[in-house]
Amino acid sequence: MLITTEDGSHSVYTEQFDATYHSRHGAIGETLHVFIEAALRPVLVQKRAEIRILEMGFGTGLNAWMTFLETRSHEIPIFYDTIEAFPLPSEIARQLNYPQLTASTDLENIFFKMHDVPALVPILLSDVKAPFIFKKYLQTIESIDFESNTDIIYYDAFAPQAQPHLWEFAILNKMFQTLKSGGVLVTYCAQGAFKRTLKQVGFKVEGIPGPAGKREMTRAFKP
Repeated sequence: MLITTEDGSHSVYTEQFDATYHSRHGAIGETLHVFIEAALRPVLVQKRAEIRILEMGFGTGLNAWMTFLETRSHEIPIFYDTIEAFPLPSEIARQLNYPQLTASTDLENIFFKMHDVPALVPILLSDVKAPFIFKKYLQTIESIDFESNTDIIYYDAFAPQAQPHLWEFAILNKMFQTLKSGGVLVTYCAQGAFKRTLKQVGFKVEGIPGPAGKREMTRAFKP
């Protein structure tokens, strides 16, 4: 079910997990704060030869969309892999108002392409200044093997009460192994048990101010 959050941007409520895909305080605001400001921008300023991003939970495509917009002015190739075991129906995806709210209606075909691309097929979404290569996995994370070459993980699974196994040692250890040394994982979640598990895996963990409606979020680094 499509909903409108407090900043006017859309999100989706799922009965299957009894959860919304974003904070009701603002979907775009949450994505900007948690993923773009806390992870992507600090890496972009390092002027790396390329940036590899793994997103856990493609959902509405908002994180990928905002990443695409943020990186268009940078001459850094972006490789963006995203995992979604429960893809949104196309008719819902086409109602989402992100291109309109980000003044990017001329690029909305790219937003729709993110939803429509077949699984496991790398797609060149843009090469205005540098290539943005997008690949989607329509399967569970347990069934995927990754190389240890990721710079940033957007960990955007549903909350621990909805998908508890995704916040436990086995999956978080898989995320740790996927990151390069110095790589970063960011998430809206600040649950104490989750942060303790991150430390057990080997992450260096910090709690930083959260988006609207949340006191804290989590940023974790692979030493």
